[in-house]
Amino acid sequence: MAPHGNQNEHEHARDSEGTGERPEPVIRDNRKVDPVTGQARHPEQDGAAERPDHEDIRPVDEAHDSGDALAQAEQILSEAAAGEEVAAHDAVIAELRNDLLRLQAEYVNYRRRVDRDRAVAGEVAVMGVLNSLLPVLDDIDAARAHGDLTDGPFASIAAKLESVLASQGLERIDAAGVEFDPNVHEALIQQPGEGIDVDTVQQVLRTGYRTKARVLRAAQVIVATPQG
Repeated sequence: MAPHGNQNEHEHARDSEGTGERPEPVIRDNRKVDPVTGQARHPEQDGAAERPDHEDIRPVDEAHDSGDALAQAEQILSEAAAGEEVAAHDAVIAELRNDLLRLQAEYVNYRRRVDRDRAVAGEVAVMGVLNSLLPVLDDIDAARAHGDLTDGPFASIAAKLESVLASQGLERIDAAGVEFDPNVHEALIQQPGEGIDVDTVQQVLRTGYRTKARVLRAAQVIVATPQG
């Protein structure tokens, strides 16, 4: 006599064949990593919690879960690549800005140096012209001292020449009775003087000239010294 359990199985099979229906397949999730929590599964715990065969088991859409994970991975990689691209662009912008600031500073220094050199070159040129005209001015002073330039066309020419040179910054050093200054005076003769406390210019033998920048020629003078 067959066991009671086998008889039930045969009857269940006959009923299924008579109705033409197939039993639903049972799907078991054997993945080692939980797709929801991301934690590792323990086979011994899954076996202990395994449901009986007759209970309904919900199918797992493995392809859908894999697609979500791939999409998340692609999104993470895309964000990382975007962050690296932004950082690279910022680094390039910072480098270009530093180069621009350096070039601007170099240009400013270049302009200052050019302006300074141009001013010095112009000053040297003016001084060269003034130095070359000093003998002419000495002749004009000698003619004026002899009374040859009191009137006439030569007196007018001399006055115009002195006016032009004065407009270029030329100054005469010809004052008497002032304190002797070795920077602008050249003492040819020294003699005791009365009523003075310091060395004093007593007489100018040859006029000196200077500009605001430097002395072109020191004045040759006679110096009176205080009496001991």
